[in-house]
Amino acid sequence: MYNIAIDGPAGAGKSTIAKIVAKRLGYLYVDTGAMYRTLALACFRAGLSADRQEEIVKQCQSVNVSLGYDNGTQKVYLDGVDVSAQIRQEEIGNMTSSIAVYPQVRELMVDMQKRIAQENNVVMDGRDIGTVVLPNADLKIYLTASARTRAERRYKELVEKGQQCDIDAIEADIIERDYRDMHREVSPLKQADDAVLVDSSRMDISQVVEKIISFI
Repeated sequence: MYNIAIDGPAGAGKSTIAKIVAKRLGYLYVDTGAMYRTLALACFRAGLSADRQEEIVKQCQSVNVSLGYDNGTQKVYLDGVDVSAQIRQEEIGNMTSSIAVYPQVRELMVDMQKRIAQENNVVMDGRDIGTVVLPNADLKIYLTASARTRAERRYKELVEKGQQCDIDAIEADIIERDYRDMHREVSPLKQADDAVLVDSSRMDISQVVEKIISFI
């Protein structure tokens, strides 16, 4: 199997890039962020706050997260129900970063992701793919962009959906999330020693895709 790991901070475009690269190569795209977001959604719906670790872990162990395709588009399912749209809500994103620090939650997800990679050629993106989930991946990419660039991208997405938002607040949230991800005790976000750094701040999607494919 050929495994490609793409890591990087929130809003760097990992999912968008990974999906396109996977499609170009005919590989399975594994959106680990969506898997974690689905667990966060389950906890949010159960009325749990992120600081209730024991209850969070029990809730995560009691639900089923799966990936599938519908008309060529990858979907994520919570107990068999498509939640692909719901997991993209801002409050779910914030909760995801908070519950992902718990060792038992990460162990649950890592085991699932490792099994997928052992059975398929994959492009997998997340925060700790090259360092923890797939340390022996054939190609590792660390995809990043400035906090302001990532905030501008997120602001544009939200405005296009008709939502009112403050770009400075979005940037502050991104910076705070980066700090949490990089300083958590378990599997902190960092560039693997053998990963290729790709800064997309001044690149468009097609340029990033071509650059990554050129490394294969």
